[in-house]
Amino acid sequence: MKAIWNGAIGFGLVNIPVKIYSATETTKLDLDMLDKSDFSNIRFKRVNENTGKEVKWENIVKGYLMDDKYIILDEEDYEAASPEKSKILSIDQFVKENEVDSVYFENPYYLEPQKNGENAYRLLLKALAKTEMVGVGTFVLRESEAIGMIRPYNNEVLVLNRLRFAQEIRDYGDLKIPAAKAPKPAELKMAVNLIEQLSQEFDPEMYKDTYSEALMKIIKQKAKGKNIKTKKAEPAKEGKVIDLMAQLKASLQNTKSKNAS
Repeated sequence: MKAIWNGAIGFGLVNIPVKIYSATETTKLDLDMLDKSDFSNIRFKRVNENTGKEVKWENIVKGYLMDDKYIILDEEDYEAASPEKSKILSIDQFVKENEVDSVYFENPYYLEPQKNGENAYRLLLKALAKTEMVGVGTFVLRESEAIGMIRPYNNEVLVLNRLRFAQEIRDYGDLKIPAAKAPKPAELKMAVNLIEQLSQEFDPEMYKDTYSEALMKIIKQKAKGKNIKTKKAEPAKEGKVIDLMAQLKASLQNTKSKNAS
């Protein structure tokens, strides 16, 4: 794995040198874009808008358009904007993890202790596990400020979850959400029963990327010259009034049948 950030965690007066690594990888199939006429690869080039000539990566800079003029930024400018946050994720507060709504969650990263930081790293990991708390602070990653939530994972490693800022969460006021009308007691009771029947401890191993597997199976079949028979899913029916009680009863019965078998 390649580190994407090198700095330190600020824990009170203790600085823990760490490196950050991405904790996830995609299982999505790597499909190429091709010209339909002869299946040639499509190539995208970075071209100069005025000359039409390709520009090499080392000659590309970033700028902000202000008053019809670009203000060019370099690496020193990014660090000068917040020199501390570029190198230190200072924990500002400790909170209960369940207080952080999942709508704020972005990407997870692994934190690896560096030389002379192993003891402090282990201390923070164990202290968070014992108190069942998470540490929250801000830092700069890839030229943008982010909220970081540090928590123990499997009691072995510290994980940094990048969080969204409150102003990044869209207001849902424009959505057509049903009025706050209480459901019928019988329907609510049956819905609760269904939830209870399907309740169990979360096991991520239950869920696999079966779509990519199925797509790869089709690719292999087509490579052998086989014809693919497609079963089209029926579109969701709209506008039809549904009998909630009947559907809930059927769902409960279906769940009981699966549990019995």
